Amino acid sequence: MRGGGSLFRSLLKAIWHAFTALDVDKSGKVSKSQLKVLSHNLCTVMKIPHDPVSLEEHFRDDDEGPVSNQGYMPYLNRFILDKVQDNFDRIDFNRMCWTLCARKNLNRNHLLISDDDAFKIWCIFNFLSEDRYPLVMVSEEIEYFLRKQTEAMGGSWIEEKFEEYKLQLSSKHQCLNVWELIELVGMGHFSKGMDRQTLSMGINEVFQELILDVLKQGYMMKKGHKRKNWTERWFLLKPNLISYYASEDLTEKKGDILLDGNCCVESLPDKEGKKCLFYVKCSDKSFEISASDKKKKQEWIQAIQTCITLLKVGRPAPHHEARQKRRELRQKQQAEQEELELRMRELQTANENKQRELEAMRKKLEEAAANAAEEERRRLQTQSELQDLYRVEMDKEKMVRQQMEEQVAQKSSELEQYLQRVRELENMYHRLEEALEEERQARQDEETVRKLQARLLEEEVSKRAELEQIHLYQQETISQTQAEKQELERERLAKESALQSAMQQLQQLEADRRGALEQYEEVMKKLADAANNTKSWKDKVVYHEGLMRLIQPGPKHPQKITNWGPAAFTEKELSLREKDWQEKKNRPPTPQ
Repeated sequence: MRGGGSLFRSLLKAIWHAFTALDVDKSGKVSKSQLKVLSHNLCTVMKIPHDPVSLEEHFRDDDEGPVSNQGYMPYLNRFILDKVQDNFDRIDFNRMCWTLCARKNLNRNHLLISDDDAFKIWCIFNFLSEDRYPLVMVSEEIEYFLRKQTEAMGGSWIEEKFEEYKLQLSSKHQCLNVWELIELVGMGHFSKGMDRQTLSMGINEVFQELILDVLKQGYMMKKGHKRKNWTERWFLLKPNLISYYASEDLTEKKGDILLDGNCCVESLPDKEGKKCLFYVKCSDKSFEISASDKKKKQEWIQAIQTCITLLKVGRPAPHHEARQKRRELRQKQQAEQEELELRMRELQTANENKQRELEAMRKKLEEAAANAAEEERRRLQTQSELQDLYRVEMDKEKMVRQQMEEQVAQKSSELEQYLQRVRELENMYHRLEEALEEERQARQDEETVRKLQARLLEEEVSKRAELEQIHLYQQETISQTQAEKQELERERLAKESALQSAMQQLQQLEADRRGALEQYEEVMKKLADAANNTKSWKDKVVYHEGLMRLIQPGPKHPQKITNWGPAAFTEKELSLREKDWQEKKNRPPTPQ
C-alpha cells in the first residue's frame, strides 16, 4: 500500500494523532497493551485480518517497558499498512483516530462549533498539513482554508486582518497544530457576525470538497430511463462519478453516473417544457439533466468537463493538484531561500575575511609608518649624539695624550708588578688543576654510588612487583571466597524456601487429614445414628408384631400368593399364627 502515496500519508497522519494521544507522559513511548488495542481497532476499521500473535512476535526482544513511535512503525508498515486495500470507509477510520486523540486534547470551552465540526476541521488539517512530524499547517494553507470557509459562508475575505494575524504567528514559526486551528475556527476569529449554523455550514462545505472530493452539488431535474418523467434530485459531483439522491440529506441514494475519459457532456436545446438542458453521455447510457438557470447549467457542464479531462490525462482532483502545486512551490521557494541564505552566508563570510585582511593590512601599514618614524627619530638622535660624542672624544683624546706621557714612566714600574702577578697566577693555575683532578675522582666515585643505587632501586621495583602479584592473588582469592559465600548464601536461601514450601505442604496435608478425620467421624456418627434408628425400628416391629413383621430371609418353600402379591410367610407359619391368636382370644382376662 506504500506505493499508494497519498493514501499512505493520510492514514499515517491520523494514526500519528492516535499514537500521540496514547503517549500520556509525552515521552514518545506507548505501552504494548495500548498498542494491541490500537492495532486491533485499526485492523477492524480497515477490514484487515488481525493477527494478535504478530505484535508479540515483533516485540519479543522488547518485553519490558513501553514501545516508541520508531519501534512501532516497522510493525505498522509490515502487518497493517502493507495489507490495506482501498475498500474501507475512511470516515469511520478517521473517526476512530479522532475519538482517541480528541478525548485528551480537545478543549470545548468557549467553542462555537460542535464536536462533529471539530472532527471535520481535524480531517481538513490532516489533508492540508505538511508531510513532516509533528504535524503543523503553515500560514499559506491556513489562509487557503480560512478563505474557502469565508467564501462558503458567503462572507468577504479581509486580507489585512489575516496579515495582522500572521504577524502574531511569527513567534510560532508561521504555523499551527490541529488543536490551535480548531480553537482559531471554533472561537470565530475570522467569522465575526456569523451565527453558529452558518459557520457549521461553511465548515461542512469545505469538508465535502477537500475530504469527500465533492466538487459541486445541488438540486437539478433528471429524466428517467423507463418512465421518461422528470424528477428533482440532489446531485453530487466527484472526480470519477456523479451521485444523485432523493434529497440533500443523502439518506436515499438513487444512482451513480460513472465518469471516465470516454464520457462527454454537451448542452441540449430546450424541449418538453424544460429549459437549461444538458446531457452526460457514457459508454452504456446517456443522462438528460435540467439545471435551474443558465448560470448553473454552464457551471455544471464546465465542472463535469473538467473531471472528464482530468480522467483522460490521469491527473488528480483540482484541490489535490492545487495542494501539490502549493507544496512544490513552497519547497522550491524554500530551496531557493536556503540557497540564497547559503550564498549570503558565503558572501558574508568572504566579506568578513576581506574585512579582516584589510584591517590586518591597515594595521601593518600603521605599524610600518610608526616604525619608520621611530627609526628616523632614532637616526637623528643617534647622529646628534655621535656628533656630541665626537667632540667630547676629541677633548678627551687631548687630555689622554698628556696623561699617557705622564703614565709611561708609571707603566714601567707597573710592568714589573704585572710580571710578578703572572707568576703568581701560574702557581694558582697549577693548584687549580690539582683541584680539578680531585673533583674528577670525586665524580667517578659519585657515579659508582649512583649505579649501586640504581641496582638497589631495580631490586626494590622487582620486589614491589612480586608484592603486587601476591596482593592481586590475595584479592582474587578473597573475591572467589566472597563469590562462593554468595553462592552458599543463595543455596541456603533456596533450601530455606524449599523447606518453607515443604512445611506449607505438610501443614496443608495436616489440615486435609484433620478435615478427612472430621468427615470420617461425622460419617461414623451418622452410621451409629442409623444403627440406633434401625434397632429402635426393629424393637417397635417386634413389639407390635402381628400381621406385619420384618421381611427376613426365609426358607425356599413355595410362597403364599395373596391379592396383593407374594406373602411374607408360608401357609404353615400362617396357621401357627392363627392358632396362637385364637388361644389369646379364648384366654380369660387377667383380674385387675
